[in-house]
Amino acid sequence: MQLNITGQSLLLEGRKYSREEIIRLSANIPQGASPFLQDLYHFLADWFSDSPFTTVHTSGSTGTPKVLTVRKEQMMQSARITCEFLNLRAGDTALLCMPLQYIAGKMMVVRALVAGLNLILRTPSGHPLADVTVPLRFAAMVPLQVFNTLQVSQEKERLCCMEILIIGGGAIDATLENGVRSLPGKVYSTYGMTETLSHIALRRLNGLSASSHYQPFPSVELSLSPENTLIIKAPLVCDEALITNDVAQLYPDHSFVILGRKDNIINSGAIKIQAEMVEEKLKSFISVPFAITSVPDIKLGQAVVLLLEEERDLVKMRNQINEVLPRYQQPKRILSVSHLPLTGNGKIDRAECRLLAERLLEPV
Repeated sequence: MQLNITGQSLLLEGRKYSREEIIRLSANIPQGASPFLQDLYHFLADWFSDSPFTTVHTSGSTGTPKVLTVRKEQMMQSARITCEFLNLRAGDTALLCMPLQYIAGKMMVVRALVAGLNLILRTPSGHPLADVTVPLRFAAMVPLQVFNTLQVSQEKERLCCMEILIIGGGAIDATLENGVRSLPGKVYSTYGMTETLSHIALRRLNGLSASSHYQPFPSVELSLSPENTLIIKAPLVCDEALITNDVAQLYPDHSFVILGRKDNIINSGAIKIQAEMVEEKLKSFISVPFAITSVPDIKLGQAVVLLLEEERDLVKMRNQINEVLPRYQQPKRILSVSHLPLTGNGKIDRAECRLLAERLLEPV
């Protein structure tokens, strides 16, 4: 592992670039370079600058996006931990198909710099394996990319040839989990956030080691706050303990499950309802994009609302909802919308969903 920035080089599409070459290229980006390649050059220019710090953007899935200043040393430690755990070695092909504005994309580049991985670039899209002919050992994708890949036989075949896949950036539903279960390579769901510089725990989704629990890396210590939200102590990547908004359950073997986010708890009639848990139950029969949110209610405090990207037979849907949800969790209103609000990296924008529901229910 190369943890000294001045000694790092980048193996890109099979060609090795020294630090000096990268700096020159970043200062004079080749004409005709794609926007994604330009983003890579800009990140590398910042990475090889004299500053020990760089900036990363949060997704804003639960509020206003933030810009965080982080130490490059900590990003390299995060990369080292992941590469050692997954046994990634110099020369291994690794697919970069995530936006470089966010931590997931940046960390793929840092892993390549630290471990000497051969980085294969594809502009972020819903079908990252559409034209990849190079055999890949490792890739990181969001759930939608994996789902789309499984729907196209040629792309699925390429995925089957991959040894290691990590999936992050969003919830993995039962359909996707079933879809990756038969893949021959190792497939993991990741748990982490921008503040932890990518993941601090992994959950195996297939094979004999498949589990419903996340297992933290050995250097990570977990506990729960009085509100049952996860507290993370990860001294190699975070200077201070991080109190998350993720409601969790810890187990004696140090593994954990995430039940949902504290800010997604709806207090309706003095009963606390976790929006993600309701959504998980509704996924059994709702195939279009949807979200559970809430609006202020004089009687209940907050009323549960279902936002749906499609006009549906409400009588039929009500009957289906009655079968899977107890009365106190059932949406008081079902609202059809043209598009669910999303953040820049494709997650449901929870804050905007609440505002949208309120606007749609305002008296005319």
